[in-house]
Amino acid sequence: MENLKYPYGKFEYGKTYSGADTKEHIKAIEALPAVLNALAAQLTEQQLEQSYRPGGWNARQIIHHIADSHSNALIRVKLALTENAPVIKPYDQDAWSDLADAKQMPVRASLLMIEGIHERWTFLLKNMNENDFKKKYIHPEYNREFQLDEFVALYAWHGKQHCGHLQLILNQQ
Repeated sequence: MENLKYPYGKFEYGKTYSGADTKEHIKAIEALPAVLNALAAQLTEQQLEQSYRPGGWNARQIIHHIADSHSNALIRVKLALTENAPVIKPYDQDAWSDLADAKQMPVRASLLMIEGIHERWTFLLKNMNENDFKKKYIHPEYNREFQLDEFVALYAWHGKQHCGHLQLILNQQ
C-alpha cells in the first residue's frame, strides 16, 4: 500500500540542496503542466472517478488538488520573499478535496490554473538569487521553518508523486 501512496518514495525533509539541485527542481516544476496535461488527456470520464488506492483521492480530485496546492505554494514563496519568516496559513487538503468543485467539476479549469500558476511561479523562481532560496517561512502544523530551496524540492516531488498516482489509474484495466 505504501508504494501506491508514495510511488516515488516519501519526501525527505531536512536535506541540503545545491544550486544545481534547485535548478533541476525548478525544471520539474516548469515541466509539470505539460506532463499533467498529457496524463489528463488520456483519462476517460470513468477513470477520473477512479482512485489509485483504496481510500485515496480519485483522478479528478488529484488534478484539482494540484491546482489548490500549487496556488498556495506560489503564495507561500511570495510571502517568504517579502516578509521575515512569515507564519503561513495551512489548509485542510482533505476537506478541500471533498468540496463540490473538486468532486464534480471538469478538470479543464484546474489544468488551466496550473499552467498559469506554474508560468508565474517558474518565472519568479528563475529570477531568485542564492540568498532568496535561503529565506524561510514557518508552517504551524509542522512547527518548523521551511527554507525555500527545500520547499522547491518538496513541490518538484509533489507534482511527480501525483502524476505517479494518475499513471497508476491509467494502468488499471
